[in-house]
Amino acid sequence: MILDEKSMQPPPPYLSTQANDIVNGPPPFPHCRPPMTLCTLPSHLLLQIVHMTFPQTPGAFDEGRLERQRKTLYWLAVGLRLVNRALYIACMHVLRSTYLPAYDCLIRSPYSSDPFPLPLTPQSPFAPVSPASLHLGTIQRETATLDLFIALKVREDVWADDSELHLERDESFKDLFDLAQPRSRLEDLVRVYGVREGVVSVDAAAPAYGSSAGSVSPSPTSGVFRTVPAYASAAKHPARSLKPAPIPFAALSVSFSPRRVGLLMGSGGKGKRTIVETERKRDERLEITAKRLVRQLATWLDESY
Repeated sequence: MILDEKSMQPPPPYLSTQANDIVNGPPPFPHCRPPMTLCTLPSHLLLQIVHMTFPQTPGAFDEGRLERQRKTLYWLAVGLRLVNRALYIACMHVLRSTYLPAYDCLIRSPYSSDPFPLPLTPQSPFAPVSPASLHLGTIQRETATLDLFIALKVREDVWADDSELHLERDESFKDLFDLAQPRSRLEDLVRVYGVREGVVSVDAAAPAYGSSAGSVSPSPTSGVFRTVPAYASAAKHPARSLKPAPIPFAALSVSFSPRRVGLLMGSGGKGKRTIVETERKRDERLEITAKRLVRQLATWLDESY
């Protein structure tokens, strides 16, 4: 076969004019996908990487290996989890699951406990989960108490391994489980029973007192939530039941003592005031106290309305 050089066309250029094509040279062409980083790894792979930081040598759990494990947990708490959001979530998963049994053993009777973190927004179990899409916050307030216990426990364990002269400060754990744990647990119970009775709301976007009864807005001077009646809305809908809408859970907190508890309302830690207060016995379960506070809160809402 005879080829005519005049009819031959030159090969196409390697430099493409398309916006989504980054071919700039001869083969092998560079990959268009950005390189994988710790922030873009799937959650299960990142969690496996965190697990691999622990001692992997087979054999019995000798004293030296246990010390290395405690040092690794300390490093997760004070170092690795502060790198980025993805590593924080993976490290806290390991730390919380590791120290939860020790935390449960220190709960004082007759108090109860449920520090498992709840997400801010429910997610579908079939939806893909990435570390960047997970929320760090939670409405479960006892989770913060568990995190404080972890921060204290990892330090005490490592210091006890480093020196036999180190004495564990029992008063630190005493303050945590005498005051912080029952108070945060009581706040969570008030949220659960309050939502069930319709006097507490966990939806930040919803109005505090509803469209028929008005709304709750912070005062510009004190920050205290005040009731704003909605007479126009009631006039437009005379048949609608005028019922106080629930109070946002973010505006509520609990003052706790062995003999007396109170429910405070305010915003940003400023201008809080006690709206409900009740006495309790030392051996009274927190569930009973929470139900009493919710009943009194419902009465206070009806009287305020």
